[in-house]
Amino acid sequence: MKFAVLINEGPYQHQASDSAYLFCRAAIAAGHQVTRVFFYHDGVYNAIKFAEPPQDDRNIVKRWSKLAEEHGVDLVVCVAAGLRRGVKEEVLAPGFRISGLGQLIEAGIEADRLVTFGD
Repeated sequence: MKFAVLINEGPYQHQASDSAYLFCRAAIAAGHQVTRVFFYHDGVYNAIKFAEPPQDDRNIVKRWSKLAEEHGVDLVVCVAAGLRRGVKEEVLAPGFRISGLGQLIEAGIEADRLVTFGD
């Protein structure tokens, strides 16, 4: 099964990012494909390479980058939501890219399921 994922919440303000990441890992481990993760609204904060959580805390940004590197998951940051929040190409962590809402629509059409995390 092909999954696309939409994340609407930031990495440390809500459980949505962690839940989405764990969902993606579980889906891939079960033999499914995660074609794209689209970061929208405050979800764009998941892509900022300058995030430095305490050493004893999880680093969700690095987790996403590693998932993209190891499994070819397309990590897309909404350009409009990003610009509203100061998230531009130069602040993106490895594996992330900026694009428009058309990428979310395309992911929803091409995937068997579009799973949303966060409000």
